[in-house]
Amino acid sequence: MAAGSCLLLLLLPSLVTASHNPPGCKIRITSKGLDLVKQEGLRFVEQELQNITVSDLHGNEGQFQYNISQVKVTDLQLAFSDLNFQPQQHLVFDINNASISLRFRRQLLYWFFYDIGSINASADGVHIYTVLQLAKDEAGRLKISNMTCNASIAKMHAGFSGTLRKVYEFLSTFIVTGMRFLLSQQICPSLEHASLVLLNSLLDTVPVRNYVDEHIGIDYSLLRDPSVSIDTLDLDFKGMFFPRVREDQELENHAVEPVIKETERMVYVAFSEYFFDSAMHSYFQAGVLTIELQGEKVPKDLEVLLRATFFGTIFMLSPSVDAPLRLVLQVSAPPRCTIKPSGTSVSVSAFLNISLVPPDRPPVQLSSMAMETKLSAKVFLQGKALRVQLDLRRFRIYSKQSALESLALFSLQAPLKTLLQLTIMPIINERTKKGVQIPLPEGMDFTREVVTNHAGFLTVGADLHFSKGLREVIEKYRPVPTTAAYSSSRPAEPSLDPSSL
Repeated sequence: MAAGSCLLLLLLPSLVTASHNPPGCKIRITSKGLDLVKQEGLRFVEQELQNITVSDLHGNEGQFQYNISQVKVTDLQLAFSDLNFQPQQHLVFDINNASISLRFRRQLLYWFFYDIGSINASADGVHIYTVLQLAKDEAGRLKISNMTCNASIAKMHAGFSGTLRKVYEFLSTFIVTGMRFLLSQQICPSLEHASLVLLNSLLDTVPVRNYVDEHIGIDYSLLRDPSVSIDTLDLDFKGMFFPRVREDQELENHAVEPVIKETERMVYVAFSEYFFDSAMHSYFQAGVLTIELQGEKVPKDLEVLLRATFFGTIFMLSPSVDAPLRLVLQVSAPPRCTIKPSGTSVSVSAFLNISLVPPDRPPVQLSSMAMETKLSAKVFLQGKALRVQLDLRRFRIYSKQSALESLALFSLQAPLKTLLQLTIMPIINERTKKGVQIPLPEGMDFTREVVTNHAGFLTVGADLHFSKGLREVIEKYRPVPTTAAYSSSRPAEPSLDPSSL
């Protein structure tokens, strides 16, 4: 029994490690990034609070009857505010000593005297403390899963004017107390709707699982809930490409897990070798890593050299000596990416088949050679698109048949390398030109990007920029309210008939 317990204790660390899926892509938002989000978020909160709907206030005191209606927020001062990380999964939005200016309509009936007009009021010492809980939803998207809010108003005063100003001053205690209660009760529901509905609609714009092109797609689903420390918020994404012909295919991640230690920039995005390997594996599975050149597409100098190299074979094929040449370059295995502090490279193994294609006759294969190439990869960001520029670094060809034929192919080494550089590489780079979008909400872009290589992964440090305001994006994706909800939320029109008071 004791031996079994010891064995379980020994296996426990390996079981925990096995259950932790390493991310292919990781994003860290720092305190500097949160400061920028706070500035844009504060404008959004001001706009939401300006749209607060306060119910009408009715009452009577002795022979006096009053009706307060059409309450409008005219100004907000939210200068003392802060947005902070709170471990483990929270953001805290704290507003202190704010002020809210109001204007509303008054109606007063005292015996046979009836007075209407407007009142300017101010709520001072407003304190709003909001905690947002962040979590991964069922689709793997970051969401605000819960919100707690406390709002209080230290004091409120109103300025009265008109023929019955003294009466209103007498009733000000009742009116101001009632308005203070109603206003404080509307702040948190307004922010709750802004967070759980409107901000979540903004998070819906983050790509989770979408197509990159007609061949492959990418899965950016979160692997787990976000990890929040005092200074950072870390998001672990699957970061796996998949072929569209086999969308349910899973590629196991054996790469090094990215580790982000920097906090100087607003945001850091890390990509492991798995991220790039899964892209190349998906293209390979989709069967598109094949390039064919035939006839006039074969460079003339290379064609002359190839015909001279295979002269004996071609001569035996007479009268088909003038038949067009066809070169088929086909990747034989999924390319592999290697990321080192010195740079990023891609290793590719391929077959090059050289054939003659006589008109109205079956193709005649002249040679089939193996190729091993190493490409250097320059990774960079443009907007929100991650792009890769490839360049040929090393190239080797050899015969699959014999060492003697490999020796005979040595003269083709230089011209075939030139073919790859001038003809094949531009085709490949044209395919990678579009890049793939990094999972950020719409309206948010990167600036001042810096790419740093590490052992097994690379990081992109950048600052953030709002190309669109939160309000603009939210209005674009705002959920359409139902008719019932809209009608029930509208305040009743106040009556101008004294008899209704």
